[in-house]
Amino acid sequence: MSDIPTTMFAVLQKGDGYSGRSDGPAISDASEYLEPADIAVPTPGPGQVLIKLRVASVNPSDLHFIKGEYGQPRLKGNPAGFEGCGDIVAAGAGAEKMVGQRVSFVVAQGCSGAWAEYATTDAINCIPLRPDVSDDDGAAQIVNPLTAMAMVDIARQAGDAFVVSAATSQLGKLMVSLGRDLGLKTIALVRREEAVAPLKEMGAAEVLVTTDPELLQKFAAISAELKPRVFLDAVSDQLSEQIFTAMPNKARWISYGKLSNEPPKLTQMGQFIFMGKQIEGFWLTSWMRSTPPADQIRVVGEVQARFADGRWKTDVSAHLPLRDVVSNLAEALKKTDGKVMITP
Repeated sequence: MSDIPTTMFAVLQKGDGYSGRSDGPAISDASEYLEPADIAVPTPGPGQVLIKLRVASVNPSDLHFIKGEYGQPRLKGNPAGFEGCGDIVAAGAGAEKMVGQRVSFVVAQGCSGAWAEYATTDAINCIPLRPDVSDDDGAAQIVNPLTAMAMVDIARQAGDAFVVSAATSQLGKLMVSLGRDLGLKTIALVRREEAVAPLKEMGAAEVLVTTDPELLQKFAAISAELKPRVFLDAVSDQLSEQIFTAMPNKARWISYGKLSNEPPKLTQMGQFIFMGKQIEGFWLTSWMRSTPPADQIRVVGEVQARFADGRWKTDVSAHLPLRDVVSNLAEALKKTDGKVMITP
């Protein structure tokens, strides 16, 4: 590590543990949760690697995490950021062969986060990148794409139609296009009328606007015709519950996010008894822990192929310099047409 500096710039978490709140991922001032600092470059432990950052992505999970609302506790003074792309410049025992590789990575719990000039993670959390995959696509190669592949596979096993909320998000668009390629009928839920045509062009069978006063009647008719039995939901509010109750028997409501701070109330308990409906959650970490390595390698290969040949792409709304994250992240997140990417 002789050519690696001893200190680095990083964006650190101000909070510790859990906040006990559930306000959703929106932030109005990142300085409430983050602070800039120069800290020591971390040293990778056994089975870990040190990565020099090229690009880090900003996901809703990052925002939940810095606010203390995620499924794992914050560590005060540790760099934030779950996902990124960079070059492995050093490694602990057992991971030395990875030095020199450009990788997509997610930060293992307890490791030094991606919103910094250098990050650490377990070597098994790194995916070597093909040269024809861009840094932006590499920085968003794991959380959203693998989630899309895993959840659409769940939908495919349940029938030929499924419902997806927040369909204009990066993950939503990946699921719509994947559903098209697999011959599935996607029923997309969006907040804005102007999103209807682009999603139709992307392959959605139906696109419904959640502010439409006739939304539930329209969905009920579509549900009766297409019989979607999986609802992939990033919003998880009362409207989600109403959509779920309008779905046919054996329907599964799979929550993978909480974009709304409205807690839903269950209004049709008999459906669980007489219609065999289920509510469950999806967390990519659990999928990665339970999926055999051979299946993960197959999925990762398909993800990279899709980005390399242009079937998938990462829509970027802003490239935010690392030193501007605390002051400008909230403003950058106001653009909803793509992901915010952080650069060193």
